[in-house]
Amino acid sequence: MKKIIALLAVLALAASMVAALGEGTLYDEVMARGSLIIGTEGMWSPWTYHDLDTDELVGFDVEIGKAICAKMGIEAEFNEAPWDAILAALDSKRDDTMINGVEVTEQRAEKYDFTTPYCYVRTALVVRGDNEEIKGFEDLAGRTTANSIGSTYMTLAESYGAVAEGVDTLDETMQMVLSGRAEATLNAVDSIGDYLRVHPDANIKIVALTDDASPVAIPLRKGETALLDAMNAALEELRADGTLSELSVKYFGNDITNAD
Repeated sequence: MKKIIALLAVLALAASMVAALGEGTLYDEVMARGSLIIGTEGMWSPWTYHDLDTDELVGFDVEIGKAICAKMGIEAEFNEAPWDAILAALDSKRDDTMINGVEVTEQRAEKYDFTTPYCYVRTALVVRGDNEEIKGFEDLAGRTTANSIGSTYMTLAESYGAVAEGVDTLDETMQMVLSGRAEATLNAVDSIGDYLRVHPDANIKIVALTDDASPVAIPLRKGETALLDAMNAALEELRADGTLSELSVKYFGNDITNAD
């Protein structure tokens, strides 16, 4: 009996050693697979959206993801979902990362590791054109806003006392403001600019902007250092060769890749 127990112990130890050796990092998995699985909304122009003619997934963040993967010698594989579902997919390991205009906040930095920022955004406060009651963020107390669930914009609105309604797309958000179902919305000023470019007659206006621009970066689950380093190296190359700036001008009309 003692010999059997001893043998079982040896086999268990051997099995655990084999399992440990087989446990690679996410970087190892990504490189072996040959692709990086990226969560994105696909409904937030000009960051990530579908071309009206081809229905192809395009946008600033889509090209950023593809460019990073090209530098790493792998393919970019995109999974589309609403904002809160993307976060859930990242947490549950269905996605490797997400590239979707993710602003770096203290709360998020406690949960995720972030790459170096690849652009910077200011938040705009938007109301219907005939709204004269909301002139700044402080006027949001008790007002109804519309924003993606779990977004920094929803969090900011609620911090000023607004009652935030959850929506899935920027178009839906704007329709709520235009119809009066929401009194205001918050979003990246560059996204609002793109919306007005496509809808020049939209009866909306920007009444305030945040003082500082927030860094936008790519989140990874904590501890995936090898993948983080590889993505940072790719971003550094893309900044150095001018790709980041070129993509920003292509999609936003100006360079938002610097903090200045």
